[in-house]
Amino acid sequence: MKKYLLASVAAVAGVAMSTAAFADIVIATAGPMTGQYASFGAQMKAGAEQAVADINAAGGVNGEQLVLEVGDDACDPKQAVAVANQMVGKGVVFMAGHFCSGSSIPASAVYAEEGIVQISPASTNPKFTDERPGPGTFRVCGRDDQQGQVAGTYLAEEFGDKNIAIVHDKTAYGKGLADATKEVMNAAGKNETLYEAYTAGEKDYTALVSKLKSENIDVLYVGGYHTEAGLMKRQMVDQGMSTVLVSGDALVTDEYWSITGPAGEGTLMTFSPDPRKNPEAAPVVKALEDAGKTAEGYALYTYAAIQAWAAAAAAAGSTEYDDVVGALNDGDFKTVLGDLSFDDKGDVTLPGYVWYEWKDGQYDYK
Repeated sequence: MKKYLLASVAAVAGVAMSTAAFADIVIATAGPMTGQYASFGAQMKAGAEQAVADINAAGGVNGEQLVLEVGDDACDPKQAVAVANQMVGKGVVFMAGHFCSGSSIPASAVYAEEGIVQISPASTNPKFTDERPGPGTFRVCGRDDQQGQVAGTYLAEEFGDKNIAIVHDKTAYGKGLADATKEVMNAAGKNETLYEAYTAGEKDYTALVSKLKSENIDVLYVGGYHTEAGLMKRQMVDQGMSTVLVSGDALVTDEYWSITGPAGEGTLMTFSPDPRKNPEAAPVVKALEDAGKTAEGYALYTYAAIQAWAAAAAAAGSTEYDDVVGALNDGDFKTVLGDLSFDDKGDVTLPGYVWYEWKDGQYDYK
């Protein structure tokens, strides 16, 4: 009988240990961990890992530790949906992702259906929240219509007497940003000389650059990512052009200068106020840099997304979808981006976009 009791106790203990192992809270981040936009995936992964480490060191969420899953969507919509379904299978309760709007929008339908809260650190297309499939879809970044307002107004005011071309890469992000900028610029009385699409992922944009040269383009606005914009800028300089390249927040990576070299000098871009300069972010920036990881771009935005979710889960005393969504809707959260809250659509209440200029291999306020 004693042996039987001991065996029973051991079995119960084993079950308890197994239950404890599964009591960890599984969250995730997803973005382009591979492919031509992998530098942004690295930013997100670095921010997510640091957030999880810091939250766990402080006791976790409601007494439980966080476990991070990382998904690679390569900024491909179909792959993003596959990643979302994989995360469902892994028991994820929160997604700090995705990066590209073209990935976040289709993936959001999966998360909404499965009761997984999603906060994107980087997806700026208005449709992400304007047409969100459920109340658990949020973002801590700005929107393309806000960014387009800043860019379009500036182009009309500063380059009103210049020939401006607007190009885009046909993605939800790139075309959305280009169109938002064009609309504002046109409304301000300035029309573009050229508007057309290009194919992302190509290695040579000589034909496009030659067309820009023949049209005497003074300013090129690129709705797209740093890889293609960098090639265009370098190839314009190679053809003797002094055209100013202007773009959006997808140029916030040191990889842009790796592509352009000194040809990137003077490139202008819009991005939110640099979170690395926030006093609240200083310890996180130091920890990331001490570990040899990047704190640029969307690293701190991913960190903040996890901070906001964790604070909401703590306020709700639960990680259940409805409870956390309610807390996110009602709460004010202290993050590395500053104090933030969310509006009725799930958009963040933070300062909008400002201008940056690339100089000597780095970007800073213009």
